[in-house]
Amino acid sequence: MPLSIRVSGTAEMNAPVSLTLQTSATSSGFRDAIGLLWRDKLATLSAILLLIVLVCVLLGPWLLADKARAVNLMARNAPPFSIDKGWMFFLGADALGRSLLARIIVASQNTMVIATSAVCLSLVLGGLFGLIAGYKGGWVSALLLRLADAIMSFPSMLLAVIVLFVFDPGITNVIFVLAISRIPIFLRTVRAEVLEIKERMFVTAARAMGARTDRILLRHIAPMVLPTVINLAALEIAFVMLVESGLSFLGIGIQPPEVTWGLMVADGRNYLGSAWWLAFWPGVAIMLVTMALNLLSNWLRVVTDPVERWRLQTTVSRHD
Repeated sequence: MPLSIRVSGTAEMNAPVSLTLQTSATSSGFRDAIGLLWRDKLATLSAILLLIVLVCVLLGPWLLADKARAVNLMARNAPPFSIDKGWMFFLGADALGRSLLARIIVASQNTMVIATSAVCLSLVLGGLFGLIAGYKGGWVSALLLRLADAIMSFPSMLLAVIVLFVFDPGITNVIFVLAISRIPIFLRTVRAEVLEIKERMFVTAARAMGARTDRILLRHIAPMVLPTVINLAALEIAFVMLVESGLSFLGIGIQPPEVTWGLMVADGRNYLGSAWWLAFWPGVAIMLVTMALNLLSNWLRVVTDPVERWRLQTTVSRHD
């Protein structure tokens, strides 16, 4: 009886200590990541830019939807820095006198929602198929790989053009076709990772202890693959943004009255000789966000790789 009381008391005392250690390790890891981000100035600027875009996505349509739709023929094709017409015309106005700044902020929501949704959908489906193909092998892996090869035989832009030409262009159809076209990228990447991870000792031990296949895949293997998938997703968001912009430029992507950055570039192509700013500023927005995603993805690759992270911390400590 005294022994059971003593063990119970020890367990109760160890529980808060374990929780404290886990919380301390998490906060320490977060501080280290912020420190590494601050040392990489390009990644820091990229993160700040993406935070600004996130604020525009969340608040822009709510605050500036009316200004983005307001027609003012007196300000038709107003040049940039037209402060006399109001600060909303800092970037100029389009052919209907609508503020370019307001339209770019409002269009950020559709642009980012389409790119993020398509990548998340392809990540989930491609990641799940990749886990199954890498772990099962055999005819299951061969079948999934042949399916990926069939999708990859069509360039993403061409596949999107064919599908959207047959079906009505719209946000849902654009997200669906872009997600389908990017599934093979995640499938092949995850499969290659799983082929190496499933031979490690902890997976063999879990299998020997009778763990179910779904538990091994989701609890043991998937967390090991997640850093690589996150890095790839950041790059894929930038690529999908460019593809969506190209589809809107061709007129088979998002249709008015909805607006995206690619659609704004398409609307401004007829005025390149007289009002270059109509296509220039949305193009700059696409370029900056794409570059920021690529730079941040490179930083994420370093942070999520223990070897690269250790080398970077060692180099910084030597310089300090």
